[in-house]
Amino acid sequence: MDLTTRYMGLELRNPIVASAGPYARNSKGVRRLADAGVGAVVLASLFEEQFEHEGGYPPPGGQRRSPAEYLELIRYSVDAVDVPVIASLNGSTTGGWTDYATAMQEAGASAIELNLYFPQADPLTSGQEIEQRHVEVLTTVKAAVSIPVAVKIAPTFSSPGDVALRLDHVGADGLVLFNRFMQTGIDPETLQVDHTFELSRSADAAFARTWIALLHGRVRASLAASTGVDQAADVAAYLLAGADVVMTTSALLRYGPEHVDKLLYGLKGWMQRKGFNGLGEVRGLLAEPVARHGVGGHTDLQDRAGYLNALQQATAKYSPDS
Repeated sequence: MDLTTRYMGLELRNPIVASAGPYARNSKGVRRLADAGVGAVVLASLFEEQFEHEGGYPPPGGQRRSPAEYLELIRYSVDAVDVPVIASLNGSTTGGWTDYATAMQEAGASAIELNLYFPQADPLTSGQEIEQRHVEVLTTVKAAVSIPVAVKIAPTFSSPGDVALRLDHVGADGLVLFNRFMQTGIDPETLQVDHTFELSRSADAAFARTWIALLHGRVRASLAASTGVDQAADVAAYLLAGADVVMTTSALLRYGPEHVDKLLYGLKGWMQRKGFNGLGEVRGLLAEPVARHGVGGHTDLQDRAGYLNALQQATAKYSPDS
């Protein structure tokens, strides 16, 4: 059973990638992820504010570390594990994006994932401005480094597909769909506001899976699925939609890194039952046909027909009279 795959030109032993998270914040965690069998590791994100501003934003746990320590983590991880090590960067200035990206490349990172987390609380900031900022950051970083660069974007654009195509056009080597935001919690009893971050579950995968199915075959960039990967069936569904790799953090935090073995075992079993010999036979099998979006494809009408059909099925299933 051949589970090897390519992501941004990198050879991976399997499509399971540990996305940026607590396990990838130190050398012990990176080793544990690699030993568990992942195909690649994305290190926890480096946020420029952690180092550039007094009283800025410390990482989870309140521990602040220097850029030198982050770069040392890259160097150690590259030497210690036999899978690609992808650095993750969230800058706040043009110089920060390029300087840190260059340093990550020099430290030996196999690739860089741009964690484009731009929460906007200003209602006067237009969607066009935010989209253009994504394009400018990617263009600037691509001009500064030679290793592959992926972009992790949010699902909140009015047209995620258009943003993905624009990023692909200016040279994104990978597109990670999608980023997840913290959510504001309000406790009516304590009258307190807190910023929570819930672990994702299988039901959260539908939106990302839909856009991967729509983008497969329409972009040059590799497609990475992120969000809602809990069981082997979730991995299989993302691959059928067209993902090159499937990223997970929530499942590893919920069950431990050793859950990777269960994901791979389940994926192999499913492929064997369905008669697939390699991922090439699976990937994109249920993606949206590219030809449908050609001239005269009547895409909007077909999409509306599909939406109405889904509503009718849901109405029949959940009708109180059924």
